[in-house]
Amino acid sequence: MPPQLAFQSAKALAARIRTGRIASQQMLDLYLARMEKYNPRINAIIATDLKAARKRARAADAALAKGDLWGPLHGVPMTIKESFDVVGLPTTWGLPQLKDNYPTRNALAVERLLQAGAVLFGKTNVPVLLADWQTFNPIYGTTNNPWDLTRVPGGSSGGSAAALAAGITGLEAGSDIGASIRNPAHYCGVYGHKPTWGICAPEGQSLPGRFATQDIAAIGPLARSADDLEIALKIMAGPDAIDARGWRLRLPRPSKNALRQFKIAVMLNADTAEVDRSVQDRIQGVADFLAHAKAKISDRARPAIELAEAHHVYIQLLRAATSRNQTDELFARNLEAARKVSPDDTAYYAWMVKGNTTYHRDWLQWNEARQQMRLKWAEFFQDYDLLLCPAAASAAFPHNHHGERWERMVTVNGRPQPSTTQMFWAGYSGMANLPSTVAPAGFTAAGLPVGVQIVGPRTPT
Repeated sequence: MPPQLAFQSAKALAARIRTGRIASQQMLDLYLARMEKYNPRINAIIATDLKAARKRARAADAALAKGDLWGPLHGVPMTIKESFDVVGLPTTWGLPQLKDNYPTRNALAVERLLQAGAVLFGKTNVPVLLADWQTFNPIYGTTNNPWDLTRVPGGSSGGSAAALAAGITGLEAGSDIGASIRNPAHYCGVYGHKPTWGICAPEGQSLPGRFATQDIAAIGPLARSADDLEIALKIMAGPDAIDARGWRLRLPRPSKNALRQFKIAVMLNADTAEVDRSVQDRIQGVADFLAHAKAKISDRARPAIELAEAHHVYIQLLRAATSRNQTDELFARNLEAARKVSPDDTAYYAWMVKGNTTYHRDWLQWNEARQQMRLKWAEFFQDYDLLLCPAAASAAFPHNHHGERWERMVTVNGRPQPSTTQMFWAGYSGMANLPSTVAPAGFTAAGLPVGVQIVGPRTPT
């Protein structure tokens, strides 16, 4: 089989399997051969259940021979982010104390992907507690970017994006609270979609014993094509069994089907989080293409939101949302640190320790500020269909595991910038619960992928 077959979209692979041009078992064998050859250097796929995968691929081929089509992903081999529960595989979130945690039920998203016909053969790597824009942990080690092994693939869905970029899986799914789908897609040159908050039930994508839905966080697909994102989102979306008793999800299709009908705002940079010129240029290239196609482009239109305030609100809500991951000892240290922080301190560390230990009364004030910004976004989308912006401040940066995240630097326009500063691009829309897609936009002069973040309203018009 030609190697380029491994890089086709899941939609194309499903069509080949459905029409008998290739068997699911053959496609699985191709990915497993590529995994054996390339994964040792990339370390994207970190756990497999090949016996179960081969059994399912045989069953997919047998079903098709009898005219039984399971769904739009019939026979397509795929992997999934390690944090999703899969029977037969461990769910650790990179924590050594969970290395023997084998769930007894599949995550709801996993079950829906299987019902759609997918052949799940493994899991992909994550950072500890899904809390980094790099992907490394003490159980499975470090995942490398397939475009440059000395650089990060992003995080926390770094293994997901790396596996897609290397052509060792057909489809992926991840989670996103701080661009954990979007920045790996950007760094690895693939597609990723963070859905509107709440439309994809996250059941089974959590630490053991936790069931509450987390603020801001969403699960969604990563893929090698926009078509695949659409297919996978339709499969994954919808309420869980309890919520389904009261509501159903119906995603309306856009009324516009030609680029010339769209009004699009473009935001290349922000004082809040400077963006490297190499990234800005690629996004500008997308805007120029759209302008040539007669779309109406504005480089000035923005929601009426003060950017520094938006960044501050996001970090407070984000760190409040993830505060439950603290041990009692860490909470006590952060509480002591928060008491010593000046009210005027705008450093990420100051915001972080305050968010990690915030009073509920204060959280309600931050949430009120968020809701007011959501209204501003809604007003903006009365006039504009989309906002194009960066997903991160630079292309993939070199591995750096030293110190704390806020102490690590990335190079932006030749100058060091704290890696946490660029989280502005995660929270600007994410904090407001908006959907956004990252799509490949080209390459830097050094040959590194660049993605464009495409932010839209909660529902299209």
